Amino acid sequence: MVEHGATPRGTDPGSRHRTRSVGSPDAALRAFDFWDDRYEGRRLFSELFGTFLLVLVAVGGGMVGARFGGSAVPYGALVVAPALMVAAIILFMGAVSGAHLNPAVTFAFALRGDFPWRRVPAYLVAQALGAVLAPLALWALIGRQGDAGLTLPGPGISTGTALVWEAVLTVGLVSTILGVSSGAQQLGPIAALGVGSYIALAGLWGSLVSGASMNPARSLGPALVLEDWASWWAYLLGPLAGAVVAVGIAFVLRGAGGGRSGRTAAQGSLGTDWQPGPAGTPQASPSPASPADAGRQ
Repeated sequence: MVEHGATPRGTDPGSRHRTRSVGSPDAALRAFDFWDDRYEGRRLFSELFGTFLLVLVAVGGGMVGARFGGSAVPYGALVVAPALMVAAIILFMGAVSGAHLNPAVTFAFALRGDFPWRRVPAYLVAQALGAVLAPLALWALIGRQGDAGLTLPGPGISTGTALVWEAVLTVGLVSTILGVSSGAQQLGPIAALGVGSYIALAGLWGSLVSGASMNPARSLGPALVLEDWASWWAYLLGPLAGAVVAVGIAFVLRGAGGGRSGRTAAQGSLGTDWQPGPAGTPQASPSPASPADAGRQ
């Protein structure tokens, strides 16, 4: 046994002052980090609110066009507006929750090891709730218009083709997200521009085929509100399959995981500053990055 306060044999004397799990009863020093549950409500609200705003714009454009005439909202605006909204959300809420806004993105971050699996279910519920509230809010404001934002295969396009199309588009989206949040490629605010640009370009050339959803939550909201599940399975399986492929591509390009930068991008940075903890007042800064992480900075 090791006496209280003693340094275990064979360990770094400075390790006693490094970040421990929040659940460690003897953690004299600790950071209020991603594992601190006191911030979980904020993160989940960020995902709910962010997904609500995204779906509000993605669905609202079509509904407003149907309400006021087909030329009221140009086609280009319909596909570019959601991209700009995603970029804005990343900029103002990315530090809170990572601004996933998309079950496929959450799944990809977890699969790559940048996001803990135990946090995934709550994130998915928050995203789904935000996606359902958006069309309900639009109905309350302007009434049900057109197909109320359903993502459907284009004329003459089978559901199977739409599934493959969504998978391909999502490979590009998730590859972009993982790329701009990995080590030397972490671009900070510029990452929002990269992700938003991809969504806009994918929408411009892909929306007529499948709707270019790339997001099961975005497709879930209108489908659940309208109780129309005819094609939703394609918009669930396609993006998830694309996310798996994108994680594989990221592994080939950069190796396993996204390093400390990838974890920060996936988890946000809310509460990561060192503060007094229940077991005492911090007297040391967080430990430096591991050699593996340092190689990906």
